[in-house]
Amino acid sequence: MPSQEAVKEALSEVLVPGIGRSLTRLNMVRAVEVANGRLRVTLASTALDAAAKDWVQAKAHSALEKLPDIEEVTVDFTDSSPQELNHIHHAIAVMSGKGGVGKSLVAGLLAIGLNRQGYEVGILDADITGPSIPKMFGITTRPGGSDTGILPVLSRSGIEVMSINLLLPHEDDAIIWRGPLIGKVIQQFWQDVVWGELDYLLVDLPPGTADAPLTVMQLLPLLGVIITFTPQDLAAMVVRKAMQMAQKMNIPILGVVENMSYLLLPDSGKRIEVFGRSKGEEMAMAARAPLLGQLPLDPELAKLCDEGEIERYHSDAFTALSQAFSQAMPRKADSEG
Repeated sequence: MPSQEAVKEALSEVLVPGIGRSLTRLNMVRAVEVANGRLRVTLASTALDAAAKDWVQAKAHSALEKLPDIEEVTVDFTDSSPQELNHIHHAIAVMSGKGGVGKSLVAGLLAIGLNRQGYEVGILDADITGPSIPKMFGITTRPGGSDTGILPVLSRSGIEVMSINLLLPHEDDAIIWRGPLIGKVIQQFWQDVVWGELDYLLVDLPPGTADAPLTVMQLLPLLGVIITFTPQDLAAMVVRKAMQMAQKMNIPILGVVENMSYLLLPDSGKRIEVFGRSKGEEMAMAARAPLLGQLPLDPELAKLCDEGEIERYHSDAFTALSQAFSQAMPRKADSEG
């Protein structure tokens, strides 16, 4: 008779409509019973409409009846909340003291770096009034789901993404909401989205220290935050406010990233500090956290983001950032804790 592991392995081939992740990676396999040649599997119906349920049931039945020594297969559904399905090992927020310093860019690059190392990764775009993650990743698909839950959208490389821009009629529609409503949406993105099994969830916070960042820090069980800044004196001054907020909320600062740190001239390779002397080490000391990386002004990266192709980006600075970030994070083997 097949083991429960063999049954789940068979179900890992069944992809959920509207997201393209497997039943097992979304933790939708709720029970497996094998006895006397009879196999009964119970799946979560969360975020599945009637058509999707029928499709999943048929595909699951087809996959299971191929197992050896099975004479009868039954596939049932049960109601489960998204929170019952979600198993997010580490949630990490990326924040800044002010806008325009590349916080969303850093969040996206960190997610891509983790994804390339084989981790299951998602991005929760909590920057409700200034969402840019979908544009950088070239995502225009609306999230699927039903009245029981929302399915995030999968990027080309397999990163789960949820953003308010994916729910708007047009990507340039303005969100003119007060703080409590923004906080409610962020709460829904955490509680009502079926993230399933993730090693890391990167949360792209809005800039500043107001309602939205406060909502995330109070609601989500964050492993810590990554602080993003640029070399200007003004940015360095404001980012200290973000550091103080994290420290007052008892959220560990896992590291700092300096964006727009320099420009490399293509012909000579000369390094020019366009926005002034680097403040990387200074900010790292102020945060009592490692300097994870210094990203240059890179026209190629800007071009890829504009084209929705950020996942194609490669550079020495990005590789160094990814390695430093990965080394600062818990190992995948430690994720079960």
